[in-house]
Amino acid sequence: MSHRPLAILTGLTLGDYLLWNWSLSANRGVLALVAGLSLPPLALAWLCLLAVTVSRLLARWARRARTAADDRGRAASARSARAADHRARTSAAARTPADPPAASSASSPAPSPGKLAA
Repeated sequence: MSHRPLAILTGLTLGDYLLWNWSLSANRGVLALVAGLSLPPLALAWLCLLAVTVSRLLARWARRARTAADDRGRAASARSARAADHRARTSAAARTPADPPAASSASSPAPSPGKLAA
């Protein structure tokens, strides 16, 4: 929603108040009466519009805060899921036995069990 109606009504209310104040000090009786009679409805409308605007701003702020919290919650659950997946892969790799080292025939000639050639 635009803030234009609040700005327009603020200007009208302030202008009417200044006109009423000036007309009272300048002894302009009819003008003071007209400006004075229109001032309370304008002030009441301004207060109502101000209350609506403030409540909409608070609702928007609360909605943004809730959305940001939901986004942080989703990001945290995604991070914890990735961490759990990483832990699972790491523990699976740790449980897999490593390849046994290949025996080199040059370093340690071990007798093989079996028949000897004659």
